[in-house]
Amino acid sequence: AILAQAIWAQVFVKPHLLLEGPPLSLPPVQMAANLVVPSDISILESKMAVGRRRLGMFEWTGLLFTAPMLHIHYSKMDRGDMRAVLTKKFDVEDNSPVGQIVRRRQESVHKHVVSQNFLWAGGFTMAGLSYWSFRRYNYQARLLAAPFMFYFGTFVGRAVGDIVTGRNAEFARDRFLGSLPAKVYYAPAA
Repeated sequence: AILAQAIWAQVFVKPHLLLEGPPLSLPPVQMAANLVVPSDISILESKMAVGRRRLGMFEWTGLLFTAPMLHIHYSKMDRGDMRAVLTKKFDVEDNSPVGQIVRRRQESVHKHVVSQNFLWAGGFTMAGLSYWSFRRYNYQARLLAAPFMFYFGTFVGRAVGDIVTGRNAEFARDRFLGSLPAKVYYAPAA
C-alpha cells in the first residue's frame, strides 16, 4: 500500500517524471491463474494424426449423453476432449509403439463413449419397468419408486454396456491410456 501511494504521489505531483525520470522498480508479480496446456498424449495424438474420422452414431449419442464436467484438477477427459480423440484418424499400418499407443487410447475412449448409451438405457428401462409394475397403484407410489430404480438401473446399464462393448475384458494399460487427461496445468521444469 505504501508503494502504491508513493507511485500515485509521483504521478500527480510531478507528472513530468513519468517521461523523464528513471523507471520505477516494482516488486515481482506471480501469475494469479494457472495456465492450461495440452497434455503429452494430446500432443502425441496431434502429431500422429493423418486425417479426420467421422463419429459413428453410437459414439455421437454417447457423447451427447455424457454429463458436463467442472474441471478443478484436469484429471479426467470431458466431452470435447473425447470427441477430439475420436475424430482423429491414425495410420493403421504404423506399427511403431507410439502408433499402437494412440490407437489403443482411441479404442478405449470409443468403448467408454459407446457404453454411456447403455448407462442411460439401463436407467430408463428400470424406471419404466418399475413404473409399469406399479400400474395398479396410484401415481404417488409409481413416482416414489421410479427415481430409485432409475439410479439402480444406471449401474446395471453400465455393467451391461461394459460387457457388450468389451470394456470389461480390456487390459488395465489400455483403460489407463483411455483415461489420461487431454489437458493439464502448466508446470515449468525446475
